[in-house]
Amino acid sequence: MDQPPKLSELVSRGQLLAAECPSRDVLRHVTSRWGVLVFMVLADGTHRFSELRGKIGGVSERMLAQTLKALEADGFVRRVSHPVVPPHVEYSLTPLGEELAPMVTTLADWIETKFPFIQAGMAAEPAE
Repeated sequence: MDQPPKLSELVSRGQLLAAECPSRDVLRHVTSRWGVLVFMVLADGTHRFSELRGKIGGVSERMLAQTLKALEADGFVRRVSHPVVPPHVEYSLTPLGEELAPMVTTLADWIETKFPFIQAGMAAEPAE
């Protein structure tokens, strides 16, 4: 029985490497600074917009809204608006988002644990 191709094989054949590949937009949304941090926070459960903004230091209201909108359009984030005054909107991960969150979190964790080595490498780079 034939096995489906591995992602590395697909990439080496140029689909993700091709300039016109539509999955590049998804890759950009998922791996953006704010996208990674949204996945990390929502992996712990449902949050309101203000809670997300409070947990993700430095994100502007505009950037958070854009990031959530893109991740919702990609099918990773679920937005639920409750018909109350004042508006009550909650964000959570969809099943697809829940599947992806551990991988994104693993990348972020790796960066955090390797950061001293990364800093050392940056310090060793000659100035241009």
